[in-house]
Amino acid sequence: MNASSFSIIRFGAAALAIVSGSGLAFAEGQDAHIAIENPAELSKKEALEHYRSLNRRMARGYAVAQLDLILNYQSWPIFNDAPYISATHGQRYVNSYANRMAHNYATLQEGEELPMGSILAKDSMTVTDEGHVHPGAMFVMEKLAEDASPDTADWRYIMVLPDGSVFGDTMGDRAGAVAYCHVCHEQVADRDYTFYVPEEYRTRD
Repeated sequence: MNASSFSIIRFGAAALAIVSGSGLAFAEGQDAHIAIENPAELSKKEALEHYRSLNRRMARGYAVAQLDLILNYQSWPIFNDAPYISATHGQRYVNSYANRMAHNYATLQEGEELPMGSILAKDSMTVTDEGHVHPGAMFVMEKLAEDASPDTADWRYIMVLPDGSVFGDTMGDRAGAVAYCHVCHEQVADRDYTFYVPEEYRTRD
């Protein structure tokens, strides 16, 4: 893949150091996040076709992480009718899944919370304007018991790379590498720190 398709951004930082001629932007620190500089603009049909060509490969890759909490995640309810670009997940096309415990994810009102044991999973794919299509990372949120993680409002954040390696886990190894997740989700504290699917991509059950 052409290096000009990527940049690295840092949430909460105003400045980025641009490396001349490389097309890459680098941010220092553990909260750096790889992003697609020029994602392709896809119709819903095109995005679905790409995802269907990758979804089994993606599931096999994430499974290498051996995380029981995302086992068979593709059988969970999905809340979008097609993959959509998420600026907060590196300009990748994502899908929003939630387990059955998160029964009120779609209807969550201001001040309400998801039950303990709720798991939200966003798998992702990279689609560049040069026509390259690849699996992306999976982003996981798990609602923990009360006071289990006061610094993250009792949410656990995990990022799993396409090969199944765990990039970071706020309750495990490399916690600092994904600390920026909760910083970003603080924007939606009134919705129990959860973003939802853009209106035009929501399923109509």
